[in-house]
Amino acid sequence: MAHRWETPGSIWLEDEHTAQFELASSEGLGRIERQAQSRGRLPDIAHLLGASLPLACDCSPIYPEGFAFCPTCGAALDKLAGRARTPPDWWGPWSDQLLPRHVPHGLNVTSLALGDSVEERPAAPAPGRPDASMPAPPNAHCVFAAGTYGFPAQRLIALAHARNVLQYWDPLARAWHVMAPEDNGSDLTFSAPAASYAWLPAPDPRRGEVGLVPTDRGLRRLFINPVSETYRTETVFDGLLASAPGAMRRHLACLVNGESGTRLWSAGSDMGNQLVYECDAPAGQWARPFGYDGKLFWLHAQGQLVWQPGAPPQWIAWPAGWSPRQQFGGPTQSRDGRLWLIGHDGQAYSFLELGKAAPQREELSGARLGFASLLFRRGHAVVGEPWGQEHVEDPHDDDAMVLPLLRGFNNNRSQPSGLVLRFHQYTGMAEDALAGRIIARTTLEWIGKRNVILDDIARLARPLDCVPFVYDNCLWLHHPDWNQVRGWQLDALP
Repeated sequence: MAHRWETPGSIWLEDEHTAQFELASSEGLGRIERQAQSRGRLPDIAHLLGASLPLACDCSPIYPEGFAFCPTCGAALDKLAGRARTPPDWWGPWSDQLLPRHVPHGLNVTSLALGDSVEERPAAPAPGRPDASMPAPPNAHCVFAAGTYGFPAQRLIALAHARNVLQYWDPLARAWHVMAPEDNGSDLTFSAPAASYAWLPAPDPRRGEVGLVPTDRGLRRLFINPVSETYRTETVFDGLLASAPGAMRRHLACLVNGESGTRLWSAGSDMGNQLVYECDAPAGQWARPFGYDGKLFWLHAQGQLVWQPGAPPQWIAWPAGWSPRQQFGGPTQSRDGRLWLIGHDGQAYSFLELGKAAPQREELSGARLGFASLLFRRGHAVVGEPWGQEHVEDPHDDDAMVLPLLRGFNNNRSQPSGLVLRFHQYTGMAEDALAGRIIARTTLEWIGKRNVILDDIARLARPLDCVPFVYDNCLWLHHPDWNQVRGWQLDALP
């Protein structure tokens, strides 16, 4: 027989013979597996639920939420309830909802004040090294999210959407756990490349709620149960998705492959007023959407699809002979606020104005890598118009190439700052550097008020596979070829 203890969020059972506690159920978590509550997992479970842990007694390895003393021997407990201090969430920079409207949403831009912390390190040319590390996820081609998901403590998940594998990081055991689906219908497979993936976080999550995720079979609401190491999904929309979802104010939308071609599905943020528009657009792979000036944009090898809530979508084909170079970073802004995308017409590079049926074109003298005003030509920053001359501070940087990874937005800075990769002694084509070519020496740098070298990387291949993310007040960099994820400690972020 077991004694039943009820807390505001959970039900616990106390064995009358051993006096040990066991979690029977908890709000929003569904079925609790007994075998999942091994002693190695109990510290993480206690922090997640705000339960209590023993300090000096061996009566039970875990106690219900709010317990300050062991009911058997009276020893003081480590009461975790109410103590958690949660860092800001991270959903990938393309899901940052806190950016102001004049900054494009959906690009690699974050509102977190990373520069204020990173720039306290020794400035270049002093070399830096990582402060922390964690094992790479077992399925290394993945996207990361760090959030509370309705729990008192923040946790990190890594989704390998091409392989339908959801991974959970236990920071106390320093181990990755592969989460199992609770039913056969919870399939998270999304066949598009990682650069096309995006999820939408839940604004006010229930216990275990992650957010809206795209799958090959439609849009799903994802829930995790870290205690039993399982997950489940709820259907939001059924259809063969052609793109990740995007949000614009109180509307969300995604592209769907229909029998007659591409369609656009839209709904309100409450999932009401669902509409489907026919699009005169080709099928195939679409980049994840970005939002700007009240509109959502989807980019394709043949053109762009522009949608403003309340109006039909508009398909705009690229000019004849012009092809985009989306691997160079993405849209950037001119001084007057217009968006531009770099491409090539077979003879030279040029910037093309986005969102216009008769776009303006600006010719270029060479490739420019970057996005959202964080732009570089070779090793030099472009600080004026995207097609303007680069700013040469050091002529030696002519033999380098800079690839921006993440822009840190800050209203108090006149020039953009962010995380970049610098390829040293590289004079080849930009397309070759971003493909399979091995770069002998690369430095990871923060470009801002002070330039800081964070790490030196030897023999880097496929630099576009580098994934920066923020978790537990650390800036991390992951690459599928590395056994360890490298991290740099940040000051406590607001």
